[in-house]
Amino acid sequence: MNIPYFCDMESNRQKKIGGILQKDLVEILQGSLRNEGIKNLMISVTKVNVTVDLSIARVNLSVFPASEGPALLEGIKSNGPLIKHALALRVKNQLRKMPSLTFYLDESLEYIDQIDRSLKGEDNPIDDPSLLDKRKKI
Repeated sequence: MNIPYFCDMESNRQKKIGGILQKDLVEILQGSLRNEGIKNLMISVTKVNVTVDLSIARVNLSVFPASEGPALLEGIKSNGPLIKHALALRVKNQLRKMPSLTFYLDESLEYIDQIDRSLKGEDNPIDDPSLLDKRKKI
């Protein structure tokens, strides 16, 4: 049984397909937010990784404000077939078979913002001892 896998070293084909999917997914997702009239929410596709056999695409999403991320992710997952269909219509001349889409939240920007706040001294554990639990090593 062959199980599709993501490898660290992507081939040029995987990178090219990931870039095409990323560009079109941004247009689809941001267009749907615009059509719904949602103005206080920003979504971006930070990375699309495609398996070696091009059957699965892992889509990393970044949402601002981050507190809306889990709810928006659930909405995107529930509308996954519609998003896949809209994407398939856009890339039909470039791909023979549309990969399955799996969506994940990319929390790297939030992590960078947390480090930035700590370096600026805004998150001071002396002033707020509850921050110490977040800094413990596991």
